[in-house]
Amino acid sequence: MPTTRLDPIDRKILAELQADGRMTNVELAKRVGISAPPCLRRVRTLEEAGFIRGYHAKVDSRELGFEVQVFAMVGLQSQAEADLSKFEKRCREWPLVRECHMLNGEVDFILKCVAPDLSTFQSFLTEQLTAADNVASVKTSLVIRCAKDEPGVPFEVLEERLNRNA
Repeated sequence: MPTTRLDPIDRKILAELQADGRMTNVELAKRVGISAPPCLRRVRTLEEAGFIRGYHAKVDSRELGFEVQVFAMVGLQSQAEADLSKFEKRCREWPLVRECHMLNGEVDFILKCVAPDLSTFQSFLTEQLTAADNVASVKTSLVIRCAKDEPGVPFEVLEERLNRNA
């Protein structure tokens, strides 16, 4: 289990930064109960170890004019590793595709897409996605509204599990 390398302070640091990545190191240190210099060293170590992969602003896509959000379930003709990797590479190149997840089951991939309007998404769907090499089927679902959009992981569940196993 990767969390065995993390002590409770490291996990608190990650939980706090996940909730608010803009806080100062001084504020972070105060929240986790250590002084600022060791807190900064811990954050740098967590970054170098890959536990922290980046810092991002959560923007409101609708406020920016991206009115359409769609989940596209993609089936491929071939699931050979080379073909899967080629499709993943292509997804990384499409700006409208914001997330790409390979799945187990009836669908090979699910893509989260955003577009300014339905016609832009439709053009992407017909001219690029369904026309891509190895794509056998695409089923789409238009998002009506989002009831929950939480980034990261539920640290409280992790802590409960660690306490139970201690």
